[in-house]
Amino acid sequence: MTTRAEDVLRRLRETEALLEGHFLLTSGLHSAGYVQCAKVLQYPQHAEVMGTGIAEQVRDLSADVVMSPAIGGIVLGQEVARALGVRAIFGEREQGQMTLRRGFHLEPGERVIVVEDVTTTGGSVREVIEVAQAHGGNLVATAAILDRSNGTATFPAPFHALATLNIQTYAADACPLCQQGTAPVKPGSRQI
Repeated sequence: MTTRAEDVLRRLRETEALLEGHFLLTSGLHSAGYVQCAKVLQYPQHAEVMGTGIAEQVRDLSADVVMSPAIGGIVLGQEVARALGVRAIFGEREQGQMTLRRGFHLEPGERVIVVEDVTTTGGSVREVIEVAQAHGGNLVATAAILDRSNGTATFPAPFHALATLNIQTYAADACPLCQQGTAPVKPGSRQI
């Protein structure tokens, strides 16, 4: 019998969401591997399984709303919220600053779970947490499909991940891939 983590990694490989090469990450770090969860989440059956898996981990926290960073967390946040029977909203950048737009709001004290597809440094999750708290939300958990932080991403509420994947990252000035003469590719959608 396979574990949930093994199933998640299998789905990532089957959908070519797990890439190998030389990548420039959103954090500015370089890496020999990259996970593009949009490739797995484009299939509703995979998105449903992953959203339900996260929902099972946080169900007893009685969340009122799931909040995600745009754009990577939107599909997953919707699936987690659907499985929990609560609202799904997302934060997005306006002039480089994470904010709530599109008429989204939080009522004071609403219990919020912040959901992201992949957590590497945790920067996007922390930005969404700040927005949620600034709007009166009560953070009860954070969650992701994949924890790529090597244990370094910490948040002011428990963090749940369906799987952990340790891919070495490098500062640009100390990247062995750059030293070998290859140029990094920026596969994600957010500009640095």
